[in-house]
Amino acid sequence: MGYQNFRRTRIDPLPVEYPGVHGMGEEEVEAALRVCRSKSLYRYYGIHLQQEVSAFEREFGNFLGIRHVVAVTSGTSALHTALSALRVGPGCEVIVPAFMWVSVIAAVVNAGAIPVLADIDETFCLDPADVRRKITPRTAGIIVAHMSGAPAAIEELVAVARDHNLFVVEDCAQCVGGSVNGKSVGTFGDIGIFSFQMNKNMSSGEGGAIVTNNELLYRKATAGQDIGFSRDQNGMPVADDIESLTWGRGCRLDELRAAILRVQLMKLPDTIDGMRRSKYRIRRFLESRPEVALRRIQDPAGDTGCALITTFTDAEMARNVNQNLRLLGICTASPDTSNVILADFGLHIYYNIPLLVRKIGTDHRGAPWTLSENQSSVYEYGKGACPRADDLFERSQLLTIPPCLTGADECQIIDAFEQVLDATLSPTPS
Repeated sequence: MGYQNFRRTRIDPLPVEYPGVHGMGEEEVEAALRVCRSKSLYRYYGIHLQQEVSAFEREFGNFLGIRHVVAVTSGTSALHTALSALRVGPGCEVIVPAFMWVSVIAAVVNAGAIPVLADIDETFCLDPADVRRKITPRTAGIIVAHMSGAPAAIEELVAVARDHNLFVVEDCAQCVGGSVNGKSVGTFGDIGIFSFQMNKNMSSGEGGAIVTNNELLYRKATAGQDIGFSRDQNGMPVADDIESLTWGRGCRLDELRAAILRVQLMKLPDTIDGMRRSKYRIRRFLESRPEVALRRIQDPAGDTGCALITTFTDAEMARNVNQNLRLLGICTASPDTSNVILADFGLHIYYNIPLLVRKIGTDHRGAPWTLSENQSSVYEYGKGACPRADDLFERSQLLTIPPCLTGADECQIIDAFEQVLDATLSPTPS
């Protein structure tokens, strides 16, 4: 396919991803100033304590429909704290998806446990059938990542876990506001974690949350993100809550970011509506093209809409389509993250993580892989470990969908797809 045969679709780059940031305005500025004026940026004490973190935890819990929320400094710290609350350590195996963010595996490794890769299906999330195949007597639980804005087959995955008495941690970092049959992601398993980093559906630059309906896990998570103790209703440490005592990580969220998140939470439904509207307009066009397979969506009403994944017949076609879409201007100023073949999608892809492939340890012994407690857990993590995922990664393209796309932007994306797909199917002139 020659670029010279195409009609240039757009000159300016598409808007960058960063969903929550696009909706930021004076409300967030005023929220931040309110905390600064109070001179009380720490959640548990200050000169004029604002209770912003506590208010955010309450409001986010109401939004999700869950009893307990613990706000923390990042999605990564939420993962670490969640596994600590579940008492994951040496001798444990934790099943993780082939498509995730590196923090998922880092949390398992830093806990001294062994990550066990499981394949994905056409949801681009964990395949329940492969999860079942990967369970061993050492399996402690499953981390389900709701990837690229759309939920996993979470009901099936929870059923598999319950059959084998395993915990389920839902990583909702890329799916804040997602749901299945009206039930929010993060509320199906034992613990859910969320991220409010720069490119998430709602953002405070960095930030995260742990959610659960389990009272004991809530107290353990509170202790883990703090100084090792749970806290009472007045915010005072509870030294005699023996069940929850742990070594704290000091990853408490501050009042400044919580104030911003309270505003972002109010804007989240509109942010998601914008992304979903644009994504499904483009999807409706692509549904008419038999040469394109679209990601399987568990519940379109619960898809947050922040990414469009398209799959093609083979890797060559996928790369041709991707390269020509870029030539027509369907990319942002940083095209390596906005319109990308999944195989090239950096640390989201298991075999692109050198620390994992090479089994780089957390200490001089090479823990956790060299620990005696883990000697029976022998796994390799190079390309080929998850063949179904490998195939999908090579043949699939991800296009980010920011909430600020205009109708003209959508038309240009559709026009570019139409040109490129028509050229792909046209016979090469002799």
